[in-house]
Amino acid sequence: MRFLLLNQCFYPDVVSTAQHLTDLASELSRRGHSVTVLTSDRGYDNPSSRFKRRERWKGIDIIRIPSLSWGKTSKLKRVANFSSFLLVCAARMLLLRRVDAVVALTSPPLISFLAAVYARLTHARLYCWIMDLNPDEAIAAGWLKPRSLTTQTLQRMMSYSLRRADQIIVLDRFVQERLLKSGVDCRRISILPPWSHSDVVGYSSSGREAFRKMHGLNGKFVVMYSGNHSPCHPLDTLLDAALELRERASVSFCFIGGGSEQQKVQRFAERHELMNIKCLPYQPLNELSGSLSAADLHVVVMGDPFVGIIHPCKVYNIIAVGSPILYIGPDQSHVTDLGSYLNRRLSTARHNDHLTVVRHILKASASPQEPRVHAHLSPYSREVVVPQLCAILESVTADIADVPRSVRSESVLSATNDSGR
Repeated sequence: MRFLLLNQCFYPDVVSTAQHLTDLASELSRRGHSVTVLTSDRGYDNPSSRFKRRERWKGIDIIRIPSLSWGKTSKLKRVANFSSFLLVCAARMLLLRRVDAVVALTSPPLISFLAAVYARLTHARLYCWIMDLNPDEAIAAGWLKPRSLTTQTLQRMMSYSLRRADQIIVLDRFVQERLLKSGVDCRRISILPPWSHSDVVGYSSSGREAFRKMHGLNGKFVVMYSGNHSPCHPLDTLLDAALELRERASVSFCFIGGGSEQQKVQRFAERHELMNIKCLPYQPLNELSGSLSAADLHVVVMGDPFVGIIHPCKVYNIIAVGSPILYIGPDQSHVTDLGSYLNRRLSTARHNDHLTVVRHILKASASPQEPRVHAHLSPYSREVVVPQLCAILESVTADIADVPRSVRSESVLSATNDSGR
């Protein structure tokens, strides 16, 4: 079968959606399917990084398109960046060979709308793989007013995508509940969590030692936040804990990744002259085991309004390295749902309660470190989850693969005529 995958980031980018889509594309290609990926030619977090416009990699046909890169310092610039990508993407899709199925992620927001229109015109199956839900995220973050004309337009576009989708893949039960309340048929929703990159990520004692030595962390109890620094994952409570522990030289806070809020972390450290905060960029995938293993306590953060809208995926790679987790966020979320699986390795705190965060850090730093193992066969590993996702795509798409081209061409012509009425 022929698959078209749509997302703003893909291999060799290292942000979460790029890594997960790369895993899916690789597995579909390994299974003998024809896979085309339409993505950006710029790095998502570092737009100055440019990638080949056309590339054949692991049997995958990668088409990278240009777009504006005006930074993320204002909403207007973000809109311009997203809009330029969507416009070029729409134009490029018109030149593509027909496919059996389109898989649309959620970067940039509402790329699924383009996918829905394209799927209708070409009579392809449509899968919406929802990594985050928009415009709900923009409303929850205060970027859009709930009753504005822009919001209503975007909601209609998203609703169209969901109505047209043959299957909607969501990451947790909270997103499912949100979609059910909006009227989506439960039979078209599949819950499948993202996965750890357990083929390349696991506990590495040598990587831990090398990373800690390189960044002056030897002898420290390392509290690490690794991933996207976004307003959806507010870090204020963790920063206040770092300020509270400024005199405790044995504890170091390491922030790794990128995003619009990373500069906020750096400014906070500079303003308070904190020597216990270290900021580093995203680590290459082949070095991720070392950086994640270097932490003694990992922090996962979820903003209160964003349950059922976003799903921090970092928790699964943390599970793969066997680290204890400190969760800062609302009592009910996909992270707390993992509590029974994580057992004693999960501690929790609410936002604006930095003293509880401090207590958890001090308790963890005083406790003996438990031995860690590489969790190859956890239920959240790549080897377990990716085949399940492929099975969903193959089962719904299988019935179209045997339809003669002439019949499908007639359907395409009918759909095109209907759209022009």
